[in-house]
Amino acid sequence: MLLLLCVGCNKAKDNTVDIKDTTTLVINPTVPLSKANYDLSLLETCVLFNETPVVTNFQQQNYLELSGLAPSRNYPGILFVHEDSGNGNEVYITNTKGEDFGKIILDGVYNRDWEDIKYGPGPDNSKKYIYVAEIGDNDSAYPGISIFRFPEPDLIGLSSKTILYVTPEKLQFVYPKGSFNAETLLLDPATKDFYILTKQVAQSTLYVARYPQSTTSVTTLTPVGTFPFDMLTSGDISLDEIILRNTGQIWYWKRLLGETIVTTMLRKPQDAPYARNERQGEAICFSGDGLGYYTTSEVKKFLGDKAALSFYKRK
Repeated sequence: MLLLLCVGCNKAKDNTVDIKDTTTLVINPTVPLSKANYDLSLLETCVLFNETPVVTNFQQQNYLELSGLAPSRNYPGILFVHEDSGNGNEVYITNTKGEDFGKIILDGVYNRDWEDIKYGPGPDNSKKYIYVAEIGDNDSAYPGISIFRFPEPDLIGLSSKTILYVTPEKLQFVYPKGSFNAETLLLDPATKDFYILTKQVAQSTLYVARYPQSTTSVTTLTPVGTFPFDMLTSGDISLDEIILRNTGQIWYWKRLLGETIVTTMLRKPQDAPYARNERQGEAICFSGDGLGYYTTSEVKKFLGDKAALSFYKRK
């Protein structure tokens, strides 16, 4: 159903969703809101991964506010990272050894508050896409959020001096009521649906934007579940696994065949290994080869801390 929304607001600055009196909002159908009832203090331990991570310092030590981490699957070992609010409109290219392979600049885009990054399918089945999530809003002050999508560029012959320019598509979203801070974007590789989890104290609401997401209209996100997670900072989905984190804990689910994301997450997760070696843990992703998961952290506020990558290998 399409609904024309008229509001008397000023034009938002920078990348903020610009809702004008001629803006078409794509309203998703209302669905029942599920609620998880498990106790996160009473979880089984996940034994699939090593408890002690392999820690690798990044070659570039000016990555001070890393908030997103995603693996390439076309280029084994390559990882994409970025920083959050007020930093450059750049996605840095590194690898599992922490080496510097240059950066991708999102032309014409301002980094208002990039909080997560995902890699996966998109509108052209012959390509893989990178998604940068501008979903941070510490003061719950912005009228909407954006996700920037672009095909993975050719990464042959990278070096530390590599600079690639892309012009991303801008996908715009609003919450059905109010504004929220969020740092977790999930991309379901089976359906291409987006899921966003809010960052709140002792709770998180899961919103969905079904594929295909509009590039010409503002889409209203649909709430589909509430969960007892405290101040979530990132997460990731593979075809059959889901992982979420905050600064002090990691949660893991095995996704059963045919299960929706919501159905999986309503089951009690397992407590996944986390060495608590990151004082402001911001990002997590499964490895491109499926052999474990990576985490990283902001270090700006912690003098002497190194920007580093932690890898929890599958047993």
